[in-house]
Amino acid sequence: MRGDRSAVEVIRSTAPLPLPPVDHLVWGGRDLDLEIDHLQALIGVRATPGGRHMGQGTRNALISLGPAMYLELIAPDLSQPPPAGPRWFGLDDLTTPRLITWAAKSDDLEHRADVARRAGLELGEVRSGQRQQSDGERLSWRLTYPDMGEGDGLVPFLIDWGLSPHPAGSAPGGAELVELRAEHPDPGTVSQLLRHLGIELRVSRGPSRALIATLETPHGRVELR
Repeated sequence: MRGDRSAVEVIRSTAPLPLPPVDHLVWGGRDLDLEIDHLQALIGVRATPGGRHMGQGTRNALISLGPAMYLELIAPDLSQPPPAGPRWFGLDDLTTPRLITWAAKSDDLEHRADVARRAGLELGEVRSGQRQQSDGERLSWRLTYPDMGEGDGLVPFLIDWGLSPHPAGSAPGGAELVELRAEHPDPGTVSQLLRHLGIELRVSRGPSRALIATLETPHGRVELR
């Protein structure tokens, strides 16, 4: 699994495309400690524990990707009782660590979700979330509940941190997101869904879905997918 070059690849420098309104990228795996080690070896930055999502059965670790932008590593938290339903992002069925999806910034969740719904894009209900950080402090946010059914994870969910400090401010730095793009067997449909959100993301035709992030890191430019 660690030698899977389809998941992560060191690449040469290319001209970056304009970034969409990224709040964070979501990298999923089955074992958080293994993913922290894995990403550190690849990009030269070690993620620090973020905290536990109580009741959801997950925990995470973070790496800053720039001002108010970060990479979230998330995995099942076996110290919690099993959640009442499936874990976020299809983690229960995930077999290979990868970029699962992403979150876009928004300060008007209900309005944007309603506009998208009327255009045929169902983002799910707006919910509140929280997690306890390793230092005991609780962070809270509001989001359109992540639904991997729309756009195979290439269509973002929306998030608003409100008055909580943005997690990127306390996450370790050293990496920067310079480009985000996607591949899908039906790029036209995915692009149309993104337009319902007012988001422009380059989606190319590919044999399978892939969210692809180019990072500037201490190890050079690295592509995660």
